[in-house]
Amino acid sequence: MNTEQAPAGTPTADTPRWSKGCSIAVFVLLGLTGLGAWGLAELEKGLDGYGQLEQGGPAGSVADPLGPGATARYEDGLKVTVSRPRPEPDGTYGLTVTYDNGTDGTVRPIGDSPGTGVSEYGPAPLVVRAGRSLDDHSSGVTPSWLNSEEAAAALVPPLGPDRRRTVPVRIKPNGEGVTVTVEVAPPTASFRETAYFQLTLD
Repeated sequence: MNTEQAPAGTPTADTPRWSKGCSIAVFVLLGLTGLGAWGLAELEKGLDGYGQLEQGGPAGSVADPLGPGATARYEDGLKVTVSRPRPEPDGTYGLTVTYDNGTDGTVRPIGDSPGTGVSEYGPAPLVVRAGRSLDDHSSGVTPSWLNSEEAAAALVPPLGPDRRRTVPVRIKPNGEGVTVTVEVAPPTASFRETAYFQLTLD
């Protein structure tokens, strides 16, 4: 009968020393790869100022606008949603623009001036104008933005992190089937891409 035992501290044949070393090396390599990918993504965001749109589907650009109810998502965490327009009994249309601040800092949705923060023609941080996104701002068909001053006043106060603000927009079209474009470009110290929404007032 063989009663020999391996001395304490001696690796057995079942778990060779090189196998443990390889496992640790693989885990370290995977960790470094993940860390490198995260760092590269953060560097890319930092180079363009975190103001780029991150969209799945329509890009939200002037050539590929978002539709009603869609949300423009920025790399820094800011989200802006434009609702579907709804007809009102008095012949006007109502929609909402919602700013959801998922950034680390305070956002001023239209800057600090209500007079220059909104427009029916552009450019401004919030534009509600007639025509398709690619149309010239001086299009002949011009719906009236009835509550632009009230919307501007509601959007001037700073919006803190993890806060949301929704403002109503009332439009009076001068015909049926009018296409309206909403342009959103919240000011920032560096760069913020303009998000375009194209809506039809049926």
